[in-house]
Amino acid sequence: MSKRSSRILLAAVLAASFAVGCNKQTSPAANPATASASGGQCELAPDAVVGTYKVDGAEQKVTYGELTGRIGAPLADLDKRKQDLLKRGLDGYIIEKLVQAEAKKRGLPNEDALLKAEVEDKSAQPSDAEIQKIYDQAKAAGQLPAEVTLEQVKPEIVKMLGEQGKREKAQALFNDLKSKADVKVLLPEKRIQVEATGPAKGPDNAPITIVEFSDFQCPFCSRAKVTVDEVVKQYGDKVRLVFRHFPLSFHQDAPKAAEAAACADDQKKFWEYHDKLFANQGALKVDDLKKHAADLGLDTARFNECLDSGKKAELVKKDMSAGEKAGVSGTPAFFINGVVLSGAVPAEEFKSIIDAELSKKK
Repeated sequence: MSKRSSRILLAAVLAASFAVGCNKQTSPAANPATASASGGQCELAPDAVVGTYKVDGAEQKVTYGELTGRIGAPLADLDKRKQDLLKRGLDGYIIEKLVQAEAKKRGLPNEDALLKAEVEDKSAQPSDAEIQKIYDQAKAAGQLPAEVTLEQVKPEIVKMLGEQGKREKAQALFNDLKSKADVKVLLPEKRIQVEATGPAKGPDNAPITIVEFSDFQCPFCSRAKVTVDEVVKQYGDKVRLVFRHFPLSFHQDAPKAAEAAACADDQKKFWEYHDKLFANQGALKVDDLKKHAADLGLDTARFNECLDSGKKAELVKKDMSAGEKAGVSGTPAFFINGVVLSGAVPAEEFKSIIDAELSKKK
């Protein structure tokens, strides 16, 4: 394995954490000269004048506050992406240095040899049962046409599982190296506060609040559910999880599914219905949504009236607006005490932020 290929593997593991979601594409001074620097650019005071124009000969002013108010959502998204890039870049730099050091420690010629020994050589071929499971899941989620057979897509599944296995082995190696090296991330976290309103698990006074924006038709959101459940179980009463709706425009059934979940919430069955939807992502048509309600023992007359009336559409729209203002452009998106985490990332990424937050409260 060449030096270039080892860098590609490192990059692939880091890049994989980007491709884990469904996406759609202050200083008190008024004088800009005294504004503080933030991220290499001047963060102006809200009343700082950034432009002028004339109407009927009278000069009109545009303030920084007016400007950012107009383009607040894309600015928030840009800030989030920049923070993600900085965090991934720092993580990648540290991993690369640790891999080089470990190879040298073991007396190996280079990092390629270490990655071959720990990743390539330890990655097993997927079993028939694993291949069948992926095929069945894709079928159930409506991601494959009914006429497509296992044999037709088996090569692609084998390739996908093989690459996934290598990423997991590589990530396990990197996590082990970072743990032994006592890595500390000192990069300041940018916080974006979003209102924690909606169906919730955990005590109101929990030291950690996770606000999740999700889409019931997004496969990455379904995958993230498993991770979130693990995190909530591990931290118990230290974590409060709040769910907010963010159905994406290209997921045709997602808006009505979100409304259905809100209708179920009226009957104190949100989380049961939430789990039912994620377990049946290939069955999110209106008739399916009503059947799920019946299966869970809801008052179907009340539920059906709620769903058919569209009375929950405004609630869903309000959640989406809050998400857009916070820079959400894809799902799932999480705000852990205001710290942004995007995509179906490993539980370790949640735990890293949560542990850091808890340590500050001691």
